[in-house]
Amino acid sequence: MSKVYLSKLKPIRDNIVLTDMEFGEEKTASGIYIPSQDGKSEGVKSRWGKVHSVGPQQEDVKPGEWALFEHGRWSRGFTVLDDDGNEIIIRRGDPKAILAVADEKPNEIIYSNVSTSKVQTFTPDMFAR
Repeated sequence: MSKVYLSKLKPIRDNIVLTDMEFGEEKTASGIYIPSQDGKSEGVKSRWGKVHSVGPQQEDVKPGEWALFEHGRWSRGFTVLDDDGNEIIIRRGDPKAILAVADEKPNEIIYSNVSTSKVQTFTPDMFAR
């Protein structure tokens, strides 16, 4: 079986080739390890991926940026070789599922989909005229 090198792949149309999507355990800034949530309800979340290359019609992101994709809007990963012969995993990100773009990798870990915002309590006198 011949080896596929990442540098030889060219996306077509508006396709996006991603690297560095994280599915394994995560580490907080303070050094706490969070086990992998992949395949669990906590793992149902949007994910960041580094844009490696884009097709000629792609106008929303460019190589080197980080893009946040809606949950599940990326392909299964497959292994290719970088120019040094190291194996890396790449994916195709759905161009219609980009939520945000950043120049640098965001330094955040989302623990769940539960909001931590304050709850406003309404009382009857708030509506009195």
